Amino acid sequence: MLNSVLVSILLMLSLSLLRVNVVVALLLSAIFAGVVGGLNITETIDAFNTGIGSGGRTALSYALLGAFAATISKSGLPAMFASKITKKLNGVTSESQTRKIKYFVLAFLLLAAFSSQNIVPIHIAFIPILVPPLLFMMTKMGIDRRLVACILTFGLVSPYMFFPVGFGAIFLNDILLGNIQQSGLQTDGINAAVAMLIPASGMLVGLLIAVFYSYRNKREYDLEKLEKVEGIEENHETPYCGRTVAVAVIAIVLAFTIQIMTHSMIYGGVAGFLVFLLTGSLKWQDSDDVFTQGMRMMAMIGFIMIAAGGFAEVLRSTGDINSLVAASVDIMGDSKAIAAILMLLVGLFITIGIGSSFSTIPIIAAIYVPLALQLNFSPLAIVALVGTAAALGDAGSPASDSTLGPTAGLNIDGQHNHIWDSVVPTFIHYNLPLIAFGWIAAMVL
Repeated sequence: MLNSVLVSILLMLSLSLLRVNVVVALLLSAIFAGVVGGLNITETIDAFNTGIGSGGRTALSYALLGAFAATISKSGLPAMFASKITKKLNGVTSESQTRKIKYFVLAFLLLAAFSSQNIVPIHIAFIPILVPPLLFMMTKMGIDRRLVACILTFGLVSPYMFFPVGFGAIFLNDILLGNIQQSGLQTDGINAAVAMLIPASGMLVGLLIAVFYSYRNKREYDLEKLEKVEGIEENHETPYCGRTVAVAVIAIVLAFTIQIMTHSMIYGGVAGFLVFLLTGSLKWQDSDDVFTQGMRMMAMIGFIMIAAGGFAEVLRSTGDINSLVAASVDIMGDSKAIAAILMLLVGLFITIGIGSSFSTIPIIAAIYVPLALQLNFSPLAIVALVGTAAALGDAGSPASDSTLGPTAGLNIDGQHNHIWDSVVPTFIHYNLPLIAFGWIAAMVL
């Protein structure tokens, strides 16, 4: 009998690789999953509509953060940084100097992505603020945008895997250890960050391969297409002064503070937007246009997240997630090595379909923890297995914000395909090493 989870995820990936719009691929795959999983059309649509509700809050959060990002762009703060980098580039005469600037920019983006998960936990909202103003300079330098996508995704995913601050604290302590304890393993005294250190090292290996091998060469992009994008012309500079930059910094700090206090990106984004209005840095008559521009910038992410929520709910409603896990249990036997690899692969498929590692843990922990205890895996190995199985697929899923975010910043001129330039590169460079290093962690811990 066909497993609806397996075949529908394969269908979704196949349609996406054929350049079918991700939202359409999710919709068609959801219907297919429901039919194969024994649901009638009405039940499938009801489940999908239920799941849409869960994605609505996330979509609204990204839309408001997009509006906030557009307002910050108007302040000139990102343009100031891009202008300084461009002036340095114009004075460069040697290839070695160009290479230094290239790696400085890449390191800056990596630091920004890493910080967005803990120090200033805004997740992907920084991407439409920082990346577009740098695109002209990156295009002139021939920086491969697939490399930038890999760097951004690494910074979005790897911190929560091993660094217990910000989103990492939620993932490691609240979700990972919390669900493992509910599933029957006493987690007192277990350091989840230590357990996840080996798998996270696999992410680092993938990043180094992407930077120094896969995408080290220059890649040409059409400058004319980029110049047609408003505000990205070569000689365009958003006017800025000390006051507007200071207001932007205050707005950012306030948005971060309120987001942390309320645990809501929505209120953080609104607060930051209001700072610009109340200080006069953004004129009231211009606010509608700027707000709409920012929401439009993040709209596709919102629609995909909404559709992904519906698709995930249909998969849960079929009951075939549990049967997929149960089928893998039958194959494992008493072999810890086979059990570990199958747990990781099943986790990969589930996360790719759902698009969220955070949402995958409750699904797999309930079955994996008793099984791992039965096979005599150590507590640290169990934490590493469940955590890696959930993280697998976050990088490389068409519906994950860890790939959608980079695409939103890199594709403003239509020269960065979401599937082939974000999803496929991150899947290859991160999921394959994660499987290998996650398996090693299960065997040695």
